[in-house]
Amino acid sequence: MQLFIGGAYAGKRDVVRQRFEAPHWHSAHAGGRLEAWRSLAETRCLVLEGWERWIGERLAAEPDDDRLRQAMARELDALWGWEAERGGEAVLILLEMGRGIVPLGLDNRRLRDLNGWLAQDAAARCERVWYVWNGLVKELSR
Repeated sequence: MQLFIGGAYAGKRDVVRQRFEAPHWHSAHAGGRLEAWRSLAETRCLVLEGWERWIGERLAAEPDDDRLRQAMARELDALWGWEAERGGEAVLILLEMGRGIVPLGLDNRRLRDLNGWLAQDAAARCERVWYVWNGLVKELSR
């Protein structure tokens, strides 16, 4: 897996389009549910974006942040397994939220916390992690 992370409108999508040939996009922004990627298994390159929306959809239904984080981590593990089994490549696009600013509202704070934990969990599982800012790309290392 590869992870592209950066702020809103930083150029993440453009960078992914330039680097991957004929990727299949699965996006929360287009109304796709996170679990629906499983039905797209025939593709060689799967791009998943809109994680902050998928987290946001689950906030009201799951009051326990640890359980919600674990559910998202299971999706990452399933993607990793899909890559290993099918020989495909999963590309994650995550929004870097807040740049350290903590919102006052509980729901917004939970969303940012969970998105940050998801970014950490994704980075730990990905072969390569890229930070995109103003259309510039830098590979991050552990």
